[in-house]
Amino acid sequence: MSEYKGIKGFQIQTRTEDPVPYAQALEDNPYAGVWSSGGALNTTRRLLAGTGPGTAALGFGGFATTVVANNESYNGTSWTELADLNTARGQLGGANHGTQTAGLAFAGETATARVAVTESWNGSSWTEVADLNAPRYGGGVGGDAGTQTSALFFGGYTTAKSALNESWNGSAWTEVGDLNAAKEGVAGTGPSNSAALAIGGSTTAAVTQTESWNGSSWTEVSDLNTARKDAGASGTPSAALFFGGQTPPPARVSNTEAWNGSAWTEVNDMATARSQLAGNGSSTVALASGGTTGSNTNATEEWAFSGLDPSSTPAGDYSNAIIGDFYYNSTTGQFKNINAGVGTWASGGNTPTPVSNTAGAGTQTAAINFGGRNPPNTQLTQSAKYDGTSWTATPSLGTGRYSLAGFGTNTNAIAAGGFRGSPAATLNSVESWNGSSWSEIAEIGTARYVGAAAGVYTNGLIFGGKLYPSPATYANTETWNGSAWTEVSDLNTARGNLGGTGTATSALGFGGTSGQPHAGFVESWDGSSWTEVADLNTGRGTGGASGSSATSALYIGGQPNAAITESWDGTSWTEVADLGTGREVIREGAGTATAGIAVGGAPGATNATEEFTVSDFQIKSVTTS
Repeated sequence: MSEYKGIKGFQIQTRTEDPVPYAQALEDNPYAGVWSSGGALNTTRRLLAGTGPGTAALGFGGFATTVVANNESYNGTSWTELADLNTARGQLGGANHGTQTAGLAFAGETATARVAVTESWNGSSWTEVADLNAPRYGGGVGGDAGTQTSALFFGGYTTAKSALNESWNGSAWTEVGDLNAAKEGVAGTGPSNSAALAIGGSTTAAVTQTESWNGSSWTEVSDLNTARKDAGASGTPSAALFFGGQTPPPARVSNTEAWNGSAWTEVNDMATARSQLAGNGSSTVALASGGTTGSNTNATEEWAFSGLDPSSTPAGDYSNAIIGDFYYNSTTGQFKNINAGVGTWASGGNTPTPVSNTAGAGTQTAAINFGGRNPPNTQLTQSAKYDGTSWTATPSLGTGRYSLAGFGTNTNAIAAGGFRGSPAATLNSVESWNGSSWSEIAEIGTARYVGAAAGVYTNGLIFGGKLYPSPATYANTETWNGSAWTEVSDLNTARGNLGGTGTATSALGFGGTSGQPHAGFVESWDGSSWTEVADLNTGRGTGGASGSSATSALYIGGQPNAAITESWDGTSWTEVADLGTGREVIREGAGTATAGIAVGGAPGATNATEEFTVSDFQIKSVTTS
């Protein structure tokens, strides 16, 4: 009998276990931020300041049994005593420009008084420099809001809770725009005196307020999930972390929240609930040190991310590397081969209200769905977010509409055009979503409904559609640059009820209605013109769309009540798994070709969500008979 090596020229590989699909590996080892124990401070204390990039930190000042001047340096493992501050104090502020050899300590409270003292650190000693204009404490405690030559100190307590804000230029402090609300115990973070966040704190009680500084004024942005003061903070105005603190009634917490530039999300808690702690670092590498749990603590915790990062290890690269492999599993005693994965639909969470004719943006696990209608022609202002499991209602659109176009992400999206049923009208109004609310922005040049769209918040595309009551369809295409719409090259075939995916420079328009009930036309956009490419296998309109470019898309369902799903690989369309329930006017614009989503739809309206997932690969046993 011939051996495999004799036939193929190499021996069959042996494995003790089957390879794990990447999707399963992600589930088994998710990418997430977690706290772990670090080295203990040498001096147990609370109300200290912490500065520095992550685990290369300084911790100075604070209150032990009285105020202290102690200064310690952390190397990622342990703390080392360094030269003390000249003025012992607690509830002070600190800034650092990315190293342990250049820092700034300012304000605070000594054993007898509030102080305006500022000291500069050169890596070996502290030197007194120009004082603040107003002595105070409790402003930006635990925050690293600047550098040694560009810092900000805001809020705190003078003779009362204060909204005062002072800017440091390396030699002097200058009063600049006040906070919107006077508060103490506020945490601060940011890279310089021109960009910062003021987080939480106490007015008459602990608050959820977050304020953003642009160099001249403060703007209130999305609130924390949990009101608290005397917490730690790290990061920048676009990516921050807020941890620990005290809530009303007085209770210390371990809660940690992450900021993405528009909203706060609860993430993994610290091991120890505490307040009056020091915080420093970034949103991905941070340090929490000292504080009080009811009594002073010297505990240090380190925040870092672990697990498989889906953004840096694409599933496609993983699966392509092993598809076609043939091996012997010595544990099960079976010969096996690895085949390409297949796509399947599964039920997801129900929307808060039954919908059809909606628009959407984002991904399968981070989507937003907006607008739509309930029969017969009731336009909706509904807006809801999806986390891959359940939908949560968000603030509504300003204008109720259906058969609109949408693009972007679940934190930054555009809703354009659409139809209002009563009184009947085609709309040219556009609204933008910033993660917390919808706002009217520049109108599209051509009012339309049942058009398609592609792109991101600041760089998008809308094309095709219709104008009521005319039966005519549009070929018009308009691009969006973040502030205005511009007419560009038309589609080759005018149509409405089409699907669209991709970006402003690599988009796909497919299906629709154009002089015939169910068109199969497909066109590709390269940033300047449309080109006809391979038709759908089954012509239809009012289907759903998922995809990321002109070479990767799904067309889902459509007229008449179809369950058909077709996948586009840049060259041709292939029928894949059917929807669980045939439907039309799904019009969702979220997801990708391998992780799609279908939301709502007709006949009537439904709150059903279905998720399309392509497995990395299939493993099949091979018989030897």
